[in-house]
Amino acid sequence: MFLAFLVLWIIFNGKITLEILLIGIALSAVLFAFCCRFMDCSIQKDLKMYRLIPMAFQYVVVLIIEILKANGQVFYFITTPRYQVEPQIVHFTSNLKTEFARVVLANSITLTPGTITVGLEGQEFYVHCLDKELAEGMENSIFVELLEKMEAVK
Repeated sequence: MFLAFLVLWIIFNGKITLEILLIGIALSAVLFAFCCRFMDCSIQKDLKMYRLIPMAFQYVVVLIIEILKANGQVFYFITTPRYQVEPQIVHFTSNLKTEFARVVLANSITLTPGTITVGLEGQEFYVHCLDKELAEGMENSIFVELLEKMEAVK
């Protein structure tokens, strides 16, 4: 968070001088200390966040690829008149520990065409799939694997 405050200070000032940099460091330190005191922030949480940045970038890239692949499948379903879609609701349990990771998984599923997360209760997911092909392997998807790796980072 300290670096985010400092970067914002520099952006808002529009230039970098020694004076602006020193004042920015001081103000960022004060704001970071305030956040640590009253908003449950810490240096350890910030370091963990910085370690997660490459993994989060990888997750976004995988999400985009999966969205494109699912777009192709849905396009195939629409343009093939003989193909009969078999919609179904899939129920699975996730081993993700944090609520944040479960919500990210639910939103990733919903962002992928042909699937919608209709329910999330604790670790139980209910997903409506346009076709049974889209439902296969959902509980062990690449999204789950990446989120579990991200949760394991300490």
